Parts: sequence; structure tokens; C-alpha cells
Amino acid sequence: MADLILVVDDEPSITDNIAYALTTEGFQPVCVATGADAQDKLSTLDIKLIILDVGLPDINGFELARLVRRHSAVPIIFVTARSDEIDRVVGLELGADDYVIKPFSPRELSARVKAVLRRFSAPDRVDQTGQQVDAATLVYGPFILDKTRCRIQYHASILELSRVEYRLLCALIEQPGRVFSRGQLLDRAWEHGGISLERTVDTHIKTIRRKLNDIADHAAIITHRGIGYSLRDDF
Repeated sequence: MADLILVVDDEPSITDNIAYALTTEGFQPVCVATGADAQDKLSTLDIKLIILDVGLPDINGFELARLVRRHSAVPIIFVTARSDEIDRVVGLELGADDYVIKPFSPRELSARVKAVLRRFSAPDRVDQTGQQVDAATLVYGPFILDKTRCRIQYHASILELSRVEYRLLCALIEQPGRVFSRGQLLDRAWEHGGISLERTVDTHIKTIRRKLNDIADHAAIITHRGIGYSLRDDF
């Protein structure tokens, strides 16, 4: 059965073009014009990805994404005429997987949909640093990275992480001691990370640190000023 892609946009000409491009790539588009209809579809259908316009008639797309993220990790690609830096920052910090500026090529958007779905469904690489328990579980110090369940334990407590936070922490756990630049971490956490703003990494690292400190007050993530971040390698 074709993957269901939810298209949330109130401009019929844009929706029709996106739907046609998705259909030719083997997806099944589900098109709605309002945030309320989008939430209804999400609650009743097995949606694999959301293409979301920011300017909706009943709710701001950013607010809708915030509501979705409360209960779902479904991938989100923002499609919007807004090209301001702050809008891109807000979208990515809400956990969006990509951000496409209008006007755009529907074929390019379809390619990005496929790339995001590949990243979302494929298992990440498992580095040999640390003790490997099985193909999908890695133990390093107080961390247990369970890729089958997409969860991380820290001092035996399961961390409540967004998908972006999970990907960032995965990268650090897999290679403790390695210093990652912000650009490298963007590439690990977001599709087409190079076009994103590197300061979004700082925001997510700050949130991850707070969640780690709520469990154990240790400096697990080290800041390398002017370079990036690493996970301490002396647990």
C-alpha cells in the first residue's frame, strides 16, 4: 500500500501540483486546507509524513506543528512563502525535518519527501566505540542507545526526547570524544541540514543538557568554543 502523505495547504493550485508530483512517485496524497482537518486525518489515518504550509486559515502552521509534536514524531516538511531567518529557526526548533521556500519545484519536493522518509525509517549506523550489545543497542557509560525502540536511557531513566534531540544525542553517543561541528550535527539531525541555521543546534543541545541534568548532574556534553560539541569520553 502506498504511503499516505498529508498535504496541508489552502491554495488549490499548489495542492494540486504537490498531489500530482507525489502520486507520480508512488505516494498517496491526502490533501486538506485547514489545521482542524489535518488533525482529524492524523487521528484516523496512518500518515507517514506531513507537508505543512505555515499560513493556514484557521491556525498558524507552526502552532499546528507544536500540537502534532505533543503526541507524534511523524516527519514534517514546512512549505511556505516565508523566507525570513527567524521563520526557518522556529520551524526547525519545532522539530521539522525540512523547510522548503515557495516557489519550488514539486519534483524537488517529492525528492525531499523520499529523502526524509529514508532517514526516518532506516536504522542509523552503529559505531564500534563503546560496548555493542546487539545490532540495534549500544551501551556507553550511563547511556543505553536502543535503536529498535528509538529511545535512549541515561542512568537507567528513559529520556523524553524529540526526534531531532534523539538524532543529535545518537551522534554524540556513537562517537564519544569526537568533536562535531554544528554543521556536522545539523547534517545528522535534519535533512538538508546545510541550508539550516547552525544556532538551532545550540538550542537543542541546551535542551538535551537540561534533560540529562534532571537525571544526573554531570557534564556529559562538552562545549568546544568556536568548534562544536562532543560527548565526554571518560565515563
